[in-house]
Amino acid sequence: MKFKYGKFTPSPLDDLDMDELMSKLSDLLLSSGFADPYFSGSDDERSMQALYDAILEALLSGGVLPEETVNQLLGDQADEEAGKRLEELIRQIMERMQESGYITPAPDPNGSEARGEQAGAGGNGPERPTKFEVTDKAIDFLGYRALRDLLGSLGKSSFGRHDTRDQATGIEASGGTKAYEFGDTLNLDASATVLNVVRRQGPARKDTLDLEYEDLVVAQGEYQSSCATVIMLDCSHSMILYGEDRFTPAKRVALALSQLIRQQYPGDTLSLVLFHDSAEEVPVSQLGRVKVGPYYTNTREGLRLARRILERQRKDMRQIVMITDGKPSALTQPDGRIYRNAFGLDPLVVSETLREVANCRKAGILINTFMLARDYDLVAFVRKVAEMCRGKAYFTTPYTLGQYVLMDYLDKKTRTVH
Repeated sequence: MKFKYGKFTPSPLDDLDMDELMSKLSDLLLSSGFADPYFSGSDDERSMQALYDAILEALLSGGVLPEETVNQLLGDQADEEAGKRLEELIRQIMERMQESGYITPAPDPNGSEARGEQAGAGGNGPERPTKFEVTDKAIDFLGYRALRDLLGSLGKSSFGRHDTRDQATGIEASGGTKAYEFGDTLNLDASATVLNVVRRQGPARKDTLDLEYEDLVVAQGEYQSSCATVIMLDCSHSMILYGEDRFTPAKRVALALSQLIRQQYPGDTLSLVLFHDSAEEVPVSQLGRVKVGPYYTNTREGLRLARRILERQRKDMRQIVMITDGKPSALTQPDGRIYRNAFGLDPLVVSETLREVANCRKAGILINTFMLARDYDLVAFVRKVAEMCRGKAYFTTPYTLGQYVLMDYLDKKTRTVH
């Protein structure tokens, strides 16, 4: 058999770190409506042209390719040939993203399959930009990367279950032993129990051991609590206004928390509630696809729905993690109509919202609020909520939100639970 050999030609694609590229594209893939603050239903963020532009920026200034590879692509100057090389490389990257299962072409309304190269590289594609859809695999990966990055910034290389300072029997035998008392789980320390019997019977013992109540010794363990959490995520219009996208970082934090619970705390539960004019529960798996809208902030309705979800849970800890940047400005009336007032803190809206906070306190539900704004009246309102339900109020920014949320959640490891 004859073999025919050819010259190996290296490709810039060989030097591409796909995982790093996906992280650089996370803002685009988790698009929240920030590109069009007036109508969040726009799909421009999910066009192939937007993906092409984002990849181009990542290649040139994102550090996903070695500097010498970028220089080879561009040559001595940014000429026409360099542009063609970049277009071809980006086309190959888009194809690899589809082959890897991170994106899939959106169905074309005319029945034809969308093609990435038509929109990005100046091809003769249709006038309407072709779209793409983010897959579950991509969203799951972005949650994993967000969790890894957040834990790295916290200086935590590993994490485990919710451990508390309480000693209890039958959980994990990592502590000392104690004499059995009525009510303890019968997690016997066999050797210590038999030794007690032998000592009590003495040298005159018979062929059998007569076990008495006072001989019983049980092993202690660290009590590991379980936690039910509802993330209340504000998706009112203010989350993307004023030149800052606050919604995408909040989505990224929620995805990281979901990854943490699924991987390391399988006994915990996580639910997601979006609140705006009203409130609805959304599957966590759909979090990466939700967007903000031109809505007011119905905090009371979000708290009410979160409380109902948590009241069905039988966990040691039940908590609401509320992420918001706006004051309560809407209220669902008994007849179902929405009362709205965006000017100042409406006394009716505030009083009804605080009444629902009191209901959460009566149900034993903790409310921790992560505030992305510093308005004086709003700060006073948030502190009142924290005081009523013995929770915490964190005044943070989109850049530090993730650290605060994860630190608060991991702090439950050392919380004393009775």
